[in-house]
Amino acid sequence: MSDTPQAPVIHGNVPGSFARSVLAERHPALIEKVRAAFPYGPEQHRALDALLRNTAEGVIEPLGEGAHDRERWDSWGSEWFGASWFDAPFLWAESYFYRQLLGAVGYFGEGDGAWQGIDPFRPFKQAELDTPETDAELDAVDRLASATVAERERGLLLGALWGNRADLGFRVTADGSEPGADTQLVADDSEAFWAAVPQGGGATVSLVADNAGRELLADLLLVDHLLDDERAARVILQLKPYPYYVSDAMTADVVDCVRRLTRAGGAAAEAGGRIRAAMGDGRLAVRAHSFSCAPLPYTEMPDDLRAEFAATTLTVLKGDLNYRRLVGDRLWEPTTPFAERTAYWPTPVVALRTLKCDVITGIEPSTRDALDAAEPHQKWRISGAHALVQART
Repeated sequence: MSDTPQAPVIHGNVPGSFARSVLAERHPALIEKVRAAFPYGPEQHRALDALLRNTAEGVIEPLGEGAHDRERWDSWGSEWFGASWFDAPFLWAESYFYRQLLGAVGYFGEGDGAWQGIDPFRPFKQAELDTPETDAELDAVDRLASATVAERERGLLLGALWGNRADLGFRVTADGSEPGADTQLVADDSEAFWAAVPQGGGATVSLVADNAGRELLADLLLVDHLLDDERAARVILQLKPYPYYVSDAMTADVVDCVRRLTRAGGAAAEAGGRIRAAMGDGRLAVRAHSFSCAPLPYTEMPDDLRAEFAATTLTVLKGDLNYRRLVGDRLWEPTTPFAERTAYWPTPVVALRTLKCDVITGIEPSTRDALDAAEPHQKWRISGAHALVQART
């Protein structure tokens, strides 16, 4: 791809690292949270207990003989079977944990099959759609609708960028500024994003979604604007084919969000109606490729997925996981050029993410230095207090 030396792959075996905290603390807590969310039977409880012990004290084991995707996971990383969870590459170990969790609760029909297809994260996703904060954000869509086009576009983009802090994007003041949001951006290629989708240009945009819930609501409002304002003739929403990383969006989550918009009233309901119509006539399509749940960087995407992206005008990737897979899950020097790391992508590409993991590229040296000085030990990389809009167009 380039002459830039490869940065170290991130592993979870570094004491005090973010990756280690995810494997050692977040995953055990998630097992218990999933256990409490459903009235699982003894079989599921035994499997969850076994996974809890294995992730804390054991080694990585292959999927069972009857697993429908065992061959796929063997090809993705059988060399890590028998290794500690902490010694495998973080992206691989984290992804495989979620596959094992789905197996433990019987999502793919393991065991008696009674829990097949039941999303273990669904209660968390639905709860996020039913909060006062969500109500306030959807009410704010009315105010956004009466703002200038520039203010509205800035608000919608920041809403999609900040995800579950989307209220920052919707608080458009009289002078068009968003309190706090812009000052927390470590990179801002917003103008390049809008320039890539000129009004009436007939663009096809592929949006690779991240989280369900409030973030997906904001994504759909942005999609609605792209279509309604004729900045895009068609949008393809890339989703996960099965539950992944707790809150990752699937087709069922899109359905929930469209329903939530349409019952909100006002401008949000109008947007929900337009989104539903766009899905009905094909201007908004949903896709769920199996590679979206692979523990691999996008440099290894299969030919059919590459061809699908290549057929579009612009790709927008949301969130940390997509960013890690886009540039490589490595400890890059923050000033490593984003354009260099994404040169392989078959279309112009835009990344929208809140910083909640170690991976970062494309930061100006002065920005890096200021962040390092303000937040010791580079905590700015994982705090969620900063975000970026990065483009290679």
